[in-house]
Amino acid sequence: MSRFRAIWQASLNATKKALTWNPEDLMPPTERYIFNFNSKEEVKKWHLYSDSEYGGLSSASLEITDAGKGLKGVFSGNLSLDVIPGAKWTISRSGFCGMRSRKFNGFIDLDPFDTVAMKIKGDGRCYISTIYTENWVNSPGQQEDNSWQAFVFVPKDNWYIAKIPLAQYLPTWRGSVIDAEMEMNPSRVVGMSLSVNAEGGVPGARTGPGDFKMEIDWIKGLRTQ
Repeated sequence: MSRFRAIWQASLNATKKALTWNPEDLMPPTERYIFNFNSKEEVKKWHLYSDSEYGGLSSASLEITDAGKGLKGVFSGNLSLDVIPGAKWTISRSGFCGMRSRKFNGFIDLDPFDTVAMKIKGDGRCYISTIYTENWVNSPGQQEDNSWQAFVFVPKDNWYIAKIPLAQYLPTWRGSVIDAEMEMNPSRVVGMSLSVNAEGGVPGARTGPGDFKMEIDWIKGLRTQ
């Protein structure tokens, strides 16, 4: 085949493809896995934190286990309200643990979606879902990522799919909701976390010091509308 004929054939094929496009090709997907706790490599995508970094005595772990129905993530530990005497740091409260994803290689674009969904099994406690977005303001003294938080609570001991509309996530600063006119930029998500506090949460949730355990199958972005 001559070079001219090859170019002509390629042009013809491209034209045929353009004339047979499917409108669904232009529609964003209805869901996207963000995290899938189906391999032990998943643990490497997260790091743990707790009040122990500031003189508290809480502890946490994240493992991938097989309970006979496939691999799942298990975020567990113990919440303590005690503080080490003479600790270097002075903290106003203790009794918290969390698992935070390491920064994405680039950004996760959740703009096509309106909801974060997670398949989890709880323990009666209320957990906190946090979405971190790029801090596009970068004001002096505020170099951290913007954080947006919402409560996650499901009945104890059964698997549920918790669905949290992005509109329910509130802007926070170091764990406290801030009174500011801010709007999340879901196209520039740099990370996520799940955490638990000994105190606070939704009415009816278990509170106080002691053990905690949440099992996690996956976390997704969903388009429900």
